[in-house]
Amino acid sequence: MSRWAVLPAELDPRVRQLVVRLRRLKDHSGLSLRQLAARTGYSPKSWERYLGGRSLPSAEAVEALARAVGEDPTRLLACHEVAAEAWGNRRAEAAATGPESLSSEAVEGTEATEVTDATAVTGARPPGRSLRVTLMAGTLALVLAVATAVLLVVRLGGGEEERPTAPLAATATSASAPAPQSTPMYTCRIERTDGRWYAGISRTRGAILATGHAGPEVAEAQCLLRRAGLSPGGIDGIFGPVTEHAVKLAQKRAGLVVDGIIGPHTWKALRR
Repeated sequence: MSRWAVLPAELDPRVRQLVVRLRRLKDHSGLSLRQLAARTGYSPKSWERYLGGRSLPSAEAVEALARAVGEDPTRLLACHEVAAEAWGNRRAEAAATGPESLSSEAVEGTEATEVTDATAVTGARPPGRSLRVTLMAGTLALVLAVATAVLLVVRLGGGEEERPTAPLAATATSASAPAPQSTPMYTCRIERTDGRWYAGISRTRGAILATGHAGPEVAEAQCLLRRAGLSPGGIDGIFGPVTEHAVKLAQKRAGLVVDGIIGPHTWKALRR
């Protein structure tokens, strides 16, 4: 298995989740970066940026990797969609303070990455980046910000893993009577069925959870962590630092990659 460099601390958990899954697929395939480049059509330098968390790969690159290692790309593309939304938010925030604040890494995630890949295939030298390209990148970031806002409204209306939001009526309360906080609490009903442990909250075995997620799937994982003798804090359905620490301990105990992200392998370890 490759010795991967530590991902940047400022990387959004949703982007981190995608990079970790791409790294696992690359490791399990046994392919080198050159072999992966030959199979996908994306240069080794591009894959170094993608797998190092410095650039966001395109959906086409993600699908190409999945097919190169013989995996169904469906779930990976769903994970990429969430990561792309987080990446777009980051670029929109940078664009709001002025085009000059856009980092070179953020720009690489769009035009620069695709130009490098095209150079690897055709051998042509890409033209220098002009002021026009920079202005186009800023415009694209603003468009992404608007699209992201629409997506968030849709997801908050019916998403399964979004944080519960306070009712609109709470914003109308007076300053003298603050609205009480209502953190949902869950009850663990541990039972063993067909050789697997369940807590009676969610029967998922493949949901991807990381710091910042909330909902019944998180509460189910917290119950299973407590059953295993690892304290996740309260059973509140919120994936915070204490829960992440317990997940890492469970992964270390099971001999898994210790990344604090719950995926199919970690679910399997918690349920057996």
